[in-house]
Amino acid sequence: MNELVLALGWSGIYSPMAIGTVAGAIGCSIAGQAGIGAMLETEGGYGRYIGISAFPSSFVIYGIVIMFTLNREVTPENAGGLFGVGFFAGIALLYCGIWQGRACAAAINAAKEKPEIFGLSLAPAVIIEGFGVFAFVFALVVSAGIPGAA
Repeated sequence: MNELVLALGWSGIYSPMAIGTVAGAIGCSIAGQAGIGAMLETEGGYGRYIGISAFPSSFVIYGIVIMFTLNREVTPENAGGLFGVGFFAGIALLYCGIWQGRACAAAINAAKEKPEIFGLSLAPAVIIEGFGVFAFVFALVVSAGIPGAA
């Protein structure tokens, strides 16, 4: 049983980076596919479509920082905290990455039809980024209370 508890602790350390990477990959893929479609239908502005499609990659960075913050010796006393913070921060990043990818795809589709709304169309993606930042910051704050910090 002790080995299972320790394994959960270790998976909690790695989870935010791994799940954040999945979030970035899915979100960038969703937005990137919309960007490619927009490039086929427009005569310019390709750089902004590519730029928007990279927005969800920020969740990978958040996951890496959380992983390094959680990285410490895993004991039965801290394994639950490491798992809880790491896994649930990763899940929050996953949802933010997927939905930000969808918001970016919508912004790309809107901007290709009406280029003058390009900046405003990014507002939903920016709001979703804010939710990811909340999960990131709160994971950092809560991780400070987990025993065994270096």
